[in-house]
Amino acid sequence: MKIKFILGILLLSAITSADAQSLNGAGATFPNPIYTKWFSEYHEAHPNVTINYQGIGSGGGIRQVTAGTVDFGATDGPMTDAQLAEAKKAGHDLLHIPTVLGAVVPVYNLPGMKFPLKFSGDVLADIYLGKITMWNDPRLVKDNPDANLPALNILIVHRSDGSGTSYIFTDYLSKVSPAWESGPGRSTAVNWPLGIGGKGNEGVAGMVRQNPGAIGYVELIYALQNKIDYGLVKSAAGQWVQASIESVTNAAAGAKIPADFRVSITNAPGKEAYPILSFTWLLIPKNSVDPAKGKVLVDFVNWMIDHGESEVSTLSYAPLPASVAANVKKAILAVH
Repeated sequence: MKIKFILGILLLSAITSADAQSLNGAGATFPNPIYTKWFSEYHEAHPNVTINYQGIGSGGGIRQVTAGTVDFGATDGPMTDAQLAEAKKAGHDLLHIPTVLGAVVPVYNLPGMKFPLKFSGDVLADIYLGKITMWNDPRLVKDNPDANLPALNILIVHRSDGSGTSYIFTDYLSKVSPAWESGPGRSTAVNWPLGIGGKGNEGVAGMVRQNPGAIGYVELIYALQNKIDYGLVKSAAGQWVQASIESVTNAAAGAKIPADFRVSITNAPGKEAYPILSFTWLLIPKNSVDPAKGKVLVDFVNWMIDHGESEVSTLSYAPLPASVAANVKKAILAVH
């Protein structure tokens, strides 16, 4: 009886081990808070599945999924046609699966400031181009007449790593500033004219928080979690808009989403549309090296649509529009 019992335990262990799956992903820090929550909850519902994720920046996520060193990547800046072709040449035909919408906000450290500052797009561009160097510059004072802005040098903080958050920010600047578009342009890895770099949204938030006079850009949840002041931004319709779930949802409402989901929605029309925002995407191979892992990714995406989307507002993201969510369910069927 003891031998049969031991054999039974060993057999059960072997079956459990065979069914267990561990997936590895890497990429954007922008959605890292919600991904951490989702992957933990998915594991609770599916104890044999563990999804590990490293927030190393969108550039790193694209490189690793292209090289096949992770099971999936994540990015806030959609891959270019050339990048997709490179991945396909390496044997990885990648899908862009949108997960949530989020805002990028200008954060700043001005002790004693009692209410949020206002930033127009051309002013933000000229700050990052080095044309506006002082907090009491006349253009900042004009937009913030009651702020009593100090005669303090502006310390520019930007990302040091390849970053989808940088892509969103510079995509916006390129739309509102011809000087920016013809200069640094839009990219996950920007040739910044000046400033100091921080790694990840966490690094930029930390740099701004530690340095009076600093300005940076981070995903909204990082500003809230770190209790850093963030400004209102002028919408395409000329209205000062604060980043929120509502203003992000308003911006996405009228967007035309292509079949492959690669789209820019910065500077969207509408008075109440916050202008610096984006979808963020999982990069999932259509043909997984391990079909069992492909099945897990398909199941996770369906779980995300059915259960995860209802939780995103707790971390200040906006959920996918219903039409996009429905199309995601169709798109994920291509994975096998």
